[in-house]
Amino acid sequence: MKCTDDQRREQLGYTEREWVRFLEQEKKKKRRQHKNVLILISFFAVVIFAGFLVWYLAVRPHDYTLTQAYSRTDTVLGVGTILDGFESEDGFASQLCVVTEDTNTSAISLDAYSAALFNLNDQETVYAKDVFTTRSPASITKVMTALVTLKYGNLDDQVTVTSTALDIEEGSSVADIKVGDVLSLRQLLYGMMVVSGNDAAMMIAEHVAGSVDAFVELMNEEAQAIGATSTHFTNPHGLTDSDHYTTVYDIYLIFNEAMKYDTFLDIINRKNYYAEYTDADGNAVAVTWDSTNEYFTGDATAPDDVIVYGGKTGTTNDAGACLALLAKDLYGNPYIAVILHSESKETLYPEMNELLSLIA
Repeated sequence: MKCTDDQRREQLGYTEREWVRFLEQEKKKKRRQHKNVLILISFFAVVIFAGFLVWYLAVRPHDYTLTQAYSRTDTVLGVGTILDGFESEDGFASQLCVVTEDTNTSAISLDAYSAALFNLNDQETVYAKDVFTTRSPASITKVMTALVTLKYGNLDDQVTVTSTALDIEEGSSVADIKVGDVLSLRQLLYGMMVVSGNDAAMMIAEHVAGSVDAFVELMNEEAQAIGATSTHFTNPHGLTDSDHYTTVYDIYLIFNEAMKYDTFLDIINRKNYYAEYTDADGNAVAVTWDSTNEYFTGDATAPDDVIVYGGKTGTTNDAGACLALLAKDLYGNPYIAVILHSESKETLYPEMNELLSLIA
């Protein structure tokens, strides 16, 4: 039989005043208990949501695997559908920074032959100097090689290095892979971009398209498709050739297109990359490839309030010192900065800092 409040009070020996105080304390205790339960539930909900975000943004695979082999003439995977969605020239340019002439060149003084700074959020050209003159891009070429690889390659493919990797200029930058080494296409891509390995670029081209010539053909088709009509490639690495050229504006178009791939953004943000693979005898090989970007090596420092996210370097006697960067202001607003043919590496980074100083 359930006791009434008066019976409970008498059993516990409380006076009426003490009993009122006791009941108030009981109510407060229950409210605290309810509050603690709600806090605990909220905490677990936040932890679960945070865990999901970490998995979704950092852990889950971001690369897509082709379900059938690449064919340039295939109507689905080939070049037949590349121009879909661009119904007019105006539609193509509506999401891009547009340049018609030199812009804001009095703001800074650059000796580099060509340069530009593009505000991606506002689709505004902040600075432009001689952006339509064709020049040798050196290893900035590899941005297009990466774009084609990400679009048509399966990064989990295992690639056995052939003598094609050695068909490059002696003394040029390499990832130092050897004939018979077995690496993933992903590792070759990082080796090409992070340490600027020309040997890796050659193996990527041969594997993805069947031959280097076929891959270069694809590079040129992709360049035309994204509007880089003043560009022509003859190789996947950027070593000098009189018929291998692009412009600052076309580099912006190519870089901007490559940024649509999470893997590309990860690659250009790497100070180094650690790879494990096997040699021709099946022995384990471990290597760390270090970035050629002096903002990452500590040899150059960006202006205050500017964050260098990453990019691609390029240097040859013909091209001079070149650099294409993704940079951000302190609010995270993105900019693409490009310099072609600075006199040397010693002048390149001070000139790039001049360009980056225009970021508001």
